[in-house]
Amino acid sequence: MAKITASERVNLARMAERPKALDYINEIFTDFMELHGDRNFGDDKSIIGGIAYLGDSSKKISDFPVTVIGEQKGKNVKENMERNFGMCNPEGYRKALRLMKQAEKFGRPIITFIDTPGAYPGMGAEERGQGEAIARNLMEMSELEVPIICVVIGEGSSGGALAIGVGDRVVMLENAVYSILSPEGFASILYKDASKAKEAAENMKITAQDLKKLNVIDKIISEPEGGAQNDLKQVASSLKEYIIKTIKELEKISKDELVQERYNKFRKMGQY
Repeated sequence: MAKITASERVNLARMAERPKALDYINEIFTDFMELHGDRNFGDDKSIIGGIAYLGDSSKKISDFPVTVIGEQKGKNVKENMERNFGMCNPEGYRKALRLMKQAEKFGRPIITFIDTPGAYPGMGAEERGQGEAIARNLMEMSELEVPIICVVIGEGSSGGALAIGVGDRVVMLENAVYSILSPEGFASILYKDASKAKEAAENMKITAQDLKKLNVIDKIISEPEGGAQNDLKQVASSLKEYIIKTIKELEKISKDELVQERYNKFRKMGQY
């Protein structure tokens, strides 16, 4: 099979047919109960979250409660308008943090699904404190005393992705991308030419394969040829197996060690 370029992986990550956060939540977990609102301004539909059960009867692993949070894109124009194309407003990040703090209170592991072109850059979002909301999530997530697993399922871009991306383990699907900003934005800033996005994608080291080599992520979850949409059940099954295994490993670590190791993990990333 021919080598897939970084630019081609960007296109795969952005495909409308690609499974979204809710698709994985419905495949991996049971009894998902969505919770709404940030208790301050409103409910941001570009980010979903709630409580669900995780387990595997085939391996005699009993169901246990977890908190699940995901950035949700749409699969068509109508859904994307409703979900704001997965671009969160500050109330979305504040809703996510509210649910994460709730998870910590009740000792529930947290799983996040990252899939966004970036935080919403609108005037209203800025007026309501977009930068502060993202920064607070980074700070608060670094200190949560429960296991956190972050999964990049599609396009993980900029602070919009980082706002729910501080985890004990960060994993990516094979054709997902994770970057400081879009290749088009990078090319516009660095090369003064957005048409050089393909070149930018190669130089940015944004693929799962590049980031695994740099130790920015912990694992790559394989996809079928052509993308995860060609066999959602297979990808979800692999992801579920990894999540269960990893949570059990992380729960053996004391709270103090868990927080310290998470801090060390992200502190080390600053060297790259």
